[in-house]
Amino acid sequence: YITDYVRRSALFWLFLIFVVMTVAIGRWQGVTSFVGMVISFLVIFKFILPKIYAGSDPVQIAILGSLVIIPTTFLLSHGVNKKTMIAVVGTLISLIVTGVLAHAFIEVSKLTGFASEEAGFLQAYKPGLINIKGLLLAGIIIGVLGVLDDITISQSAIVQQLKEANPKLKAGELYKKAMAVAKDHIASMVNTLILVYTGAALPLLLIFIDNPHPFSEIVNYEIIADEVVRTLVGSIGLILAVPITTFIASLVAEQKT
Repeated sequence: YITDYVRRSALFWLFLIFVVMTVAIGRWQGVTSFVGMVISFLVIFKFILPKIYAGSDPVQIAILGSLVIIPTTFLLSHGVNKKTMIAVVGTLISLIVTGVLAHAFIEVSKLTGFASEEAGFLQAYKPGLINIKGLLLAGIIIGVLGVLDDITISQSAIVQQLKEANPKLKAGELYKKAMAVAKDHIASMVNTLILVYTGAALPLLLIFIDNPHPFSEIVNYEIIADEVVRTLVGSIGLILAVPITTFIASLVAEQKT
């Protein structure tokens, strides 16, 4: 009997278009970026998920996985150079700050991680084995990884180009000029992150439409608070990555001379 539509061929062609476009436009860098993406998936599906499913601490596993994903994907995508290494360091520091912030607000907001049906299913299927609250924090850490890549590489490159254009610039001047350029980047990236989370939670946001309960009550629901914490913590981590990476890049650029 028929249980569902066969979607494999459509998914295959969509994936093929993605690969072709990546390689055609990105050329060799597109190829290395694709390899980095494959490695990220392997780390997630072969290490992070099995370890968490087996009962390991989700936060520790997410951090360990990130320590593999960040340098590997950065070096593959952007090459082995100072710009990339600065971005790696900036990303790791920003990720730590984001993790601490996420942990603090998960505790303060009294989030349990059981807002989603999937979490309840996991707890029923593996009672007491998986740390659901830790899983929420691990999800925030992994979710912010990809966004940090773009912002840290960009800031590192900006500082490098400013220094090459004017070798006499000191660290303080480099920092100010790079941060001036970064303002537009911050605005666009934060907006992007907000829209990404909004798109993912669109069915959930329909709760606000024509709801008899006041906004103050609806936003207090854990399923809503969960998304708010994810979005705002991710955005704050993104914003902080800019000055952190710019500061490191400026110091390195000055020492270079």
